[in-house]
Amino acid sequence: MTINQLNNPFLSTSLAWLAYCIGLFCKSITLILTLILFSFPLFAAEGEAISPLNLTAHWTAITSLVIFVITYCLVISEETIHLRKSKPTIVAAGFIWILVAIAYAAQGAPEYVEVAVSHDLLEFSKLFLFLLAAMTFINTMEERGVFDLLRVWLTSQGYSLRKIFWITGLISFFLSPIADNLTTALLMAAVVTAVGGSNHKFIAVACINIVVAANAGGAFSPFGDITTLMVWQKGLVQFQEFFALFFPSLIGWIITATIMSFAISRDQPEKNEEKAVLRHGAWMVVCLFILTICLAVSFHNFLHLPPVLGMMTGLGFLKLFGYYLQRRGDQRFNSDLSEIQIGEQELTANDEPSGYGNTQYDIYKNLQKAEWDTLMFFYGIILCVGGLGAFGYLAMASDYFYGDLGPTTANILVGFASALIDNIPVMFAVLEMSPDMSHGQWLLVTLTAGIGGSMLSIGSAAGVAVMGQARGIYTFFSHLKWSWAIAIGYIASIGAHFLINSAAF
Repeated sequence: MTINQLNNPFLSTSLAWLAYCIGLFCKSITLILTLILFSFPLFAAEGEAISPLNLTAHWTAITSLVIFVITYCLVISEETIHLRKSKPTIVAAGFIWILVAIAYAAQGAPEYVEVAVSHDLLEFSKLFLFLLAAMTFINTMEERGVFDLLRVWLTSQGYSLRKIFWITGLISFFLSPIADNLTTALLMAAVVTAVGGSNHKFIAVACINIVVAANAGGAFSPFGDITTLMVWQKGLVQFQEFFALFFPSLIGWIITATIMSFAISRDQPEKNEEKAVLRHGAWMVVCLFILTICLAVSFHNFLHLPPVLGMMTGLGFLKLFGYYLQRRGDQRFNSDLSEIQIGEQELTANDEPSGYGNTQYDIYKNLQKAEWDTLMFFYGIILCVGGLGAFGYLAMASDYFYGDLGPTTANILVGFASALIDNIPVMFAVLEMSPDMSHGQWLLVTLTAGIGGSMLSIGSAAGVAVMGQARGIYTFFSHLKWSWAIAIGYIASIGAHFLINSAAF
């Protein structure tokens, strides 16, 4: 590096921020080790809090900790060993709770175990039903051709690679608050894969941009990410209050995307002439999804009911509309069948009427296509974290990170921890710790958990999913090459939050 380069103000500032990030990254390793030792207050049937026993030195606690570490190593290695992440976590959850039961029985307090596990199962059931409803809507829109229409339109416009880089990033940022970051990332990754063809460099960088944009967009909406959904369902941040993170999220993504865009050429890819056809009822499904979102928000804000109740009501509307689609498909099938059987012809399995596959509708097929591995992973991780929490590590973790270090440093470290071990268990741990923080700090940890997970490909569901879709092109190491640029955007988003939302602290 030359003297002139060192005297460059922009470069000097960037290096300073990067040095700060590296320092926080090192501290985050300590945070990760401590976050593994989660805990939470148990809840009695009457709603009164019951403190868990301090069993941190008991052999069952140590054994449970070892089980959890081994399990998470298997989760992180999913792309290498091809073992679905839900399988080890579900098994680990069962063993950990067996050990919890043994420990509490030895202390003469077996009733605590049932209260604790019931609390965790309630948390999971609300998250599970909410996500199942949302995934069914997304799968139905995909089955009706809504996303195909968007994909074909993008690939048929003849845009340059750099323009497609920005357009897919922009769409990812604004679509993920509605369709969630996982679905958005998969959709946009399909676009850049189709456009890029054999240009693997473009595909890799564009996929990184999509993951960053989808996670950033998901940070300012309860529907954008699992972490924001958990914060909203806890009642810590109201629906409209998430939008205070819009500009910090946007700034973080734009800075990272601007840096990466210089690696994208202005070449013109081959134009795609593929056609997309919307199936009957596509826009009605979109309208029902918007109505369902409104119901979930209204149930929570005005009726003080869990938002999952609004989502399930909307799913009921979709099932009723599905009944209409199914009846319409049956009528068209019978009509085609009558035409084919003229002259006493018999219909065989190979003589299915034309159009039958395009008209029949079954909502349960869309339910089956939900991300069941992801949903079961949530079950496993929530039960694992809850089980470890019952051993009583809350005071140690909370006092050190939110007491000694302070909430600002702790919440920034949450972002780095999210990149290493996934943002979902980290956010769940913070929520179960329930530190006493200002509204601005709760917004900060929501921002850092969402955007921080972008620094590594394994830090978010969107990154892991896109690695599977663009296998061999978008990889852990291709993402790691740009982690420094994502870290700069991450710190910039935090600075923007303190500047724009200073009144919330």
